[in-house]
Amino acid sequence: MARTNPPDGGGSGSRKTSDDETTHVRQRVLAPPKVGLLKDFKSVVQETFFHDAPLRDFKGQTKSKQVLLGIQAVFPIIGWARDYNLRKLRGDVIAGLTIASLCIPQDIGYAKLANLDPKYGLYSSFVPPLVYAGMGSSRDIAIGPVAVVSLLLGTLCQAVIDPNDNPADYLRLAFTATFFAGIFEAGLGFLRLGFLIDFLSHAAVVGFMGGAAITIALQQLKGFLGIKTFTKKTDIVSVMQSVFAAARHGWNWQTIVIGASFLTFLLVAKFIGKRNKKLFWVPAIAPLISVIISTFFVFITRADKQGVQIVRHIDQGINPISANKIFFSGKYFTEGIRIGAIAGMVALTEAVAIARTFAAMKDYQIDGNKEMIALGTMNVVGSLTSCYIATGSFSRSAVNYMAGVHTAVSNIVMAIVVALTLEFITPLFKYTPNAILAAIIISAVLGLIDIDSAVLIWKIDKLDFMACMGAFFGVVFISVEIGLLISVAISFAKILLQVTRPRTAILGKLPNTNVYRNTLQYPDAAKIPGILIIRVDSAIYFSNSNYVRERASRWLREEQENAKAEGMPPIKFVIIEMSPVTDIDTSGIHSIEELHKSLEKQHIQLILANPGPVVTEKLFASKFAEEIGEENIFLSVGDAVAACSPKLAEQQA
Repeated sequence: MARTNPPDGGGSGSRKTSDDETTHVRQRVLAPPKVGLLKDFKSVVQETFFHDAPLRDFKGQTKSKQVLLGIQAVFPIIGWARDYNLRKLRGDVIAGLTIASLCIPQDIGYAKLANLDPKYGLYSSFVPPLVYAGMGSSRDIAIGPVAVVSLLLGTLCQAVIDPNDNPADYLRLAFTATFFAGIFEAGLGFLRLGFLIDFLSHAAVVGFMGGAAITIALQQLKGFLGIKTFTKKTDIVSVMQSVFAAARHGWNWQTIVIGASFLTFLLVAKFIGKRNKKLFWVPAIAPLISVIISTFFVFITRADKQGVQIVRHIDQGINPISANKIFFSGKYFTEGIRIGAIAGMVALTEAVAIARTFAAMKDYQIDGNKEMIALGTMNVVGSLTSCYIATGSFSRSAVNYMAGVHTAVSNIVMAIVVALTLEFITPLFKYTPNAILAAIIISAVLGLIDIDSAVLIWKIDKLDFMACMGAFFGVVFISVEIGLLISVAISFAKILLQVTRPRTAILGKLPNTNVYRNTLQYPDAAKIPGILIIRVDSAIYFSNSNYVRERASRWLREEQENAKAEGMPPIKFVIIEMSPVTDIDTSGIHSIEELHKSLEKQHIQLILANPGPVVTEKLFASKFAEEIGEENIFLSVGDAVAACSPKLAEQQA
């Protein structure tokens, strides 16, 4: 590594005097003004929970206006309804009808993933979208059951109650889980704890969704192949054993023909929609067309008599009240809370991510906490009206967006179509083959396997890729809940690793500048003889303070050895660049004190450069600024080097 001669004190931080001499100007690092404990606590709470200043619109308004704004904050529909017009209505009706044609066949299939009767999938696309339309802030999201949450709910509930042996209690547990999922979601929003869902990293979500897609597709082999006896486990090994065990006598060729034919049709429709964005309606309406054609085919050929499994009876009528079916005591009460919290977290993560994605595409803002309250409220209301957990669906939201949606009225239109279906059309689904539902679900979940994102994650961050693959393989080879647990565990492990082992770097001076940068990133950056400049790229807390001290000591030993080998003067000053250090606690200060004492014994001076206001305040409060000497705390690395250079020259003289 190149080394440069010590600067003469000029450059930035110098001025020219009247007799043409250069005199260095030293600006002291000042402690920030003292702030009272109450004011400091208020500031911390405000930044943590109210960083978006939710009450800013209420300032300076009359009482009546404030009341109206308060109601509008809870029910955003009041705000945008005032500007609603026929042009927007036309777009919303078209979008609503389009997503309704997609959601009806999907809902019937997703209910089966949750081990529920098909009608409950349709119920869940009626009440929740109506509630969300009044309370949600996203214009583009389409509400209803989704594959991943349906599978997760079905897997968790099935582990507690067998849906075949005790269907009544299983249904009650599903409603209970939905109720507490809603309480959990709304509670996070009301308490403004939405940042908690960010602990499920993007990489973990990509892996979890991809693994869940594989698992869901494998589960559909039962209906796709016409297998009657199938494993209740979700791991790939158990599923494939079950599939091959039934290969000799358990597969039904008529069912396979139906499933394969319409899966091909659905995939071709998807391909057409991707190739030509104007034909977005082709993949949107393809599932409904598939259901109609396959149902008619089975009816006229009576293929159900040849072993083709069909949906059979779906009750007519809209959602019955189910408040009396929720467990509020007994042995299934705590299980309902546990399942609801897990499924609610996944549903919330998916919905908020979808809402933010489309809001960014249309350049408008959504309030994450309000979204959580809306999603939670709709699930609480849904649990009381025979619905299971609903959330935002990416495939339907994408169709909604491409269909030209303007507001949440599209959800209302979709809900009305679903209600009409429940009232008048459900008997027509009697002969719908299970194979077509399996084909619809397989074609829908394939989009959840995001290979491009996984490759990008690998290129950017190998630890993120580990989280992604851990979640993926956990879901595929063990179970959905274990995969979720692995993804959260690896995400937390990464956070802990970054907190306990922060990055540090040696800085050098860029040629012909007074700028100091990482010598690994900038090989031309020259180290200053006799001076070691270290940058700590993290807050210094109890969890990493010892590491920072030990790492700085190791840097010093290595640089001393290098200097000796190169015949350069020994290190006499250690400068710690503290601009990235956003905070420091008592352990961190104690660790720096120990480093200071250790350096003093070696006749080396510790110098701090550019500490932020929070760090500076704590350095002065702990008296460490007095111990090290205020003259050894500088505004910049350049100032520190300029001050050290004359002293270094004296020592070398």
